[in-house]
Amino acid sequence: MDESDQHRQLVATIEATLAGQFPELEVVDVDVHGGRSGRLTVYIDRPGGVDLALCEAVTRALDDLRDRYALEVSSPGLDRPLRTAAQFARAVGARVYIKTGTRLAGRAVFRGRLTGSGADVVTLSLDEGAAVDIPFHTIAKAHVIFEFDDNGGHQ
Repeated sequence: MDESDQHRQLVATIEATLAGQFPELEVVDVDVHGGRSGRLTVYIDRPGGVDLALCEAVTRALDDLRDRYALEVSSPGLDRPLRTAAQFARAVGARVYIKTGTRLAGRAVFRGRLTGSGADVVTLSLDEGAAVDIPFHTIAKAHVIFEFDDNGGHQ
């Protein structure tokens, strides 16, 4: 089993473990640093946000993983990662950063307003004004670009 299969299996295990206890919870992302004896960071979200009590409860629910990893549970933060079609669909209208694994139209890094998201493609209105369709399977990394309004608050 290669590294990406192991990662998918780990994510599936985490999601299955949490689904019964926290049905409203979304596992946004899972990062492993340093292999099986390294650090595991689980980024979670739910309607209404994430607080310390939820992070503690999720940590307790994932106690079996603490035998293999230094476990951290956290909110995804303001520049939340985008990895699933559902996450992209919820982010329509937001500014996003997308890095592709292969070059598209001569480039691999895109920044702009997410104007559409389907099962196979996301559409960006680029900062320079053009629009681009990015096949979902080419996306290597993506996240929301948090924007402040003129008063320092969230738009």
